[in-house]
Amino acid sequence: MPHWYLPLIGVDASHQRRGLGAALLRHALAACDRDGLPAYLEATSTGNIPLYERHGFRAVASLRVGSCPTITAMWRVKEMGSE
Repeated sequence: MPHWYLPLIGVDASHQRRGLGAALLRHALAACDRDGLPAYLEATSTGNIPLYERHGFRAVASLRVGSCPTITAMWRVKEMGSE
């Protein structure tokens, strides 16, 4: 299925909690919406999941190998007419 894969988003620790990550995500999602395509990403921190959920992503699977942190696969489909 055609979709956007959003592999990386990051904000320097000294600038976190200022809305910069959300701004970066909005920019990427505007392109997804322009193209009419869903988006996929992997949350590598449980602390980031609420940010992604606020932007319409939903967890679809989790993966943990050994003692590595859990990775949460997330999918976003913009509904027609929603903002």
